[in-house]
Amino acid sequence: MSATAAGIVFIGSLLVALALCYRPLGDYLYRVYTGTRHSAVERLAYRLLGVRPGVEQPWSGYARAVLAFSVMSILFLYGLQRLQSHLFLSLGMKPVEPALAWNTAVSFATNTNWQAYSGESTMGHLVQTAGLAVQNFVSAAVGMAVAMALVRGFARRRSGTIGNFWADLVRGTVRVLLPIAFVAAVVLVAGGAIQTFAGHSTWTTLTGGEQTFTPAAAASQEAIKNLGTNGGGLFNVNSAHPFENPTSWTNWVEIFLLTVIATCLPRTFGRMVGDHRQGYAIVTVMAIIALLSVGATNWSETSANGTVPQAAGQSTEGREVRFGTSNSALFASAATLTSTGAVDSAHDSYTAIGGGMLIFNMLLGEVAPGGTGSGLYGILILAVITVFVAGLMVGRTPEYLGKKIGAREIKLASLYFLVTPVLVLIGTALAMGTPMGRAAMLNSGPHGLSEILYAYTSASNNNGSAFAGISANTAFFNTTLGLCMALGRFLPIVLVLALAGSLAAQAPVPGGAGTLPTHRPQFVGMVVGVTIILVALTFLPALALGPLAEGLR
Repeated sequence: MSATAAGIVFIGSLLVALALCYRPLGDYLYRVYTGTRHSAVERLAYRLLGVRPGVEQPWSGYARAVLAFSVMSILFLYGLQRLQSHLFLSLGMKPVEPALAWNTAVSFATNTNWQAYSGESTMGHLVQTAGLAVQNFVSAAVGMAVAMALVRGFARRRSGTIGNFWADLVRGTVRVLLPIAFVAAVVLVAGGAIQTFAGHSTWTTLTGGEQTFTPAAAASQEAIKNLGTNGGGLFNVNSAHPFENPTSWTNWVEIFLLTVIATCLPRTFGRMVGDHRQGYAIVTVMAIIALLSVGATNWSETSANGTVPQAAGQSTEGREVRFGTSNSALFASAATLTSTGAVDSAHDSYTAIGGGMLIFNMLLGEVAPGGTGSGLYGILILAVITVFVAGLMVGRTPEYLGKKIGAREIKLASLYFLVTPVLVLIGTALAMGTPMGRAAMLNSGPHGLSEILYAYTSASNNNGSAFAGISANTAFFNTTLGLCMALGRFLPIVLVLALAGSLAAQAPVPGGAGTLPTHRPQFVGMVVGVTIILVALTFLPALALGPLAEGLR
């Protein structure tokens, strides 16, 4: 079988698997977030948290709970890293330096998992499991909880509440993430991923030298890092490491994990608003954007765009030979279309256009299918903007799912969209315009700008992958990227919850002759167009100076 045919089979089988999961997993998620009964494990968690799951919260109370939980998570993880040398299973690791500890704590608590360090030489087993792995679960559960709160805003009528954050958090963790991650970890162990808490091991290399290796519980971390669209790896090369991602079929499993929940959440959305067609419309938007991105990235990488790659036949620098160029490009596209920082190849080695597509994927807001939970609420915000634009065209107040999109709603949606551009462009300008930022750059010219732009795009969109080429473990980058991660996560969440509260309080609005049907191909095409055009208009100057300029050389 040729490499092209193998790539088509790889992608095709993945699409079939996701399609088969759409209804059963989406329906299961619906039952998880709409049920009223609590398991014994969940009741124990509520007692420990000191909360009453049956008491619903207004949007402001829900937002305070999200922020309080996230702040406590950051403080706990920061303290764990700083006290590492005094804890058991530390493997003799030193305390993590303050700026790096801050950056890492914010990174994992915001579902970003940006790593300015090598995991195998910085973190002991306790920090990796009780700290980082725990945040992989709960940060993903927070994203799903916020998505469900927004969906309730659309589904409810004249309601002052949008659910209970603590119940949503616990249910998402216990009923969804834990069982799926457990099964996935067993599958990865069967595929060759390691799972151990052993200490340092010294090995003799083929040249007769010695190398010290730190084993880890890689399979369990790998399962949740992809399922929760987190991305932080135990080893420096992340999912390119054979102990994290041993074979081509485990590579398929990991791509499936990082896309499956986000792909199935539109089904949950359709059921909760009482119209399956709405879910199909949203997932179709996601699929169109994803297929366009995967196709463009694969074309750029396999056609070897650029003088040097063309002379070599095809660029294989930075690719893991076990996976090949096409499968590496698919993994990179999936990771940047979702908010997953996992990588199985070096994005810095991609062609200019291929690397530019990875940046563009994140600039889209990671909505195809997006992060676990964040992808759904991101695409629904874009749907709100779309119906507002359509309303302007026909000269009437727009409605979406029976809710009027008035001045308050469109202001919240617009502010949501503007958060990322402000953080990305200001962060990139500061790094390029200050000696502290430029001192960490290993490349100049358009490629150097692309590396900086990628870093702040990744942090502000809570992705976590890196273009490399910059020494990110500096006080400047640890501080500024940490701020971008925190603001890029929590400002949009507060705006989403405020929008949910505004929608839930409304009475239903009857449709009329000027109401845009939001389940038809026309609406799907409009959302795709608005999503791409908004990003293109906002970021085209930065992209033109970076990857586009490099690609035209």
